[in-house]
Amino acid sequence: MSPVPAPGPAARPFVTVSYAQTLDGRLATASGSSRWISGPESLRFAHELRASHDAIMVGVGTVCRDDPRLTVRLVPGRDPLRVVVDSTLRTPPAAAVLADGAAAGTVLAATERAPAERCAAMRALGATVLALPAGADGRVDLGALLAALRGRGVGSVMAEGGAGLITALLRARLVDRLAVCVAPKLLGAGIEAVGDLGIGDLARALALRDLTVTPHGVDLVIDGRVVYPDRAEAGEADGW
Repeated sequence: MSPVPAPGPAARPFVTVSYAQTLDGRLATASGSSRWISGPESLRFAHELRASHDAIMVGVGTVCRDDPRLTVRLVPGRDPLRVVVDSTLRTPPAAAVLADGAAAGTVLAATERAPAERCAAMRALGATVLALPAGADGRVDLGALLAALRGRGVGSVMAEGGAGLITALLRARLVDRLAVCVAPKLLGAGIEAVGDLGIGDLARALALRDLTVTPHGVDLVIDGRVVYPDRAEAGEADGW
């Protein structure tokens, strides 16, 4: 697929969702183990994708469970802005996205449910804390978060997970591009990559256009533009 397009006058950045899954659609085992589903070649692809975006976004569950650095250490390039969706500011102060000076390049997206003392502590570390409205589920309104990032000059965002964030972005129709690494492994029971999207009819399924399927080592990366049913019916060529 072509590189991330330059942002236009849209109210939000261009959004890519990228993750690695098994053949049976699992992000991790039932116990949460996910290292490493994909091989080194596709991991390098993921870092190249990070380097092509202005920001990389994950949910706080991913930070607490995996403690990712969210850098582009495997390829040349500048580390993107790190964005953690964290409604109540559960991110540990010692997390890799905050430690050793990393906080200066990290945004924590919270709601009014975040304790004031946690906000102060995170800001004291050097992180940016955004106080955002909550959705019906009490979590950060992702549309409001993306609008806030666009207001800060962020033109493209890569979301890596976890499953709750991936599902929420797709349900809200906030995803423009999907780049999924499929590893030749089976887990059976485990954490599914995408949860309920409220689709009861196959005709309403989300589709991918401008599709590429590229081998990276033993893995395959399926990469394409997300098309939502009503947009396709209306003959809309592009997303935001």
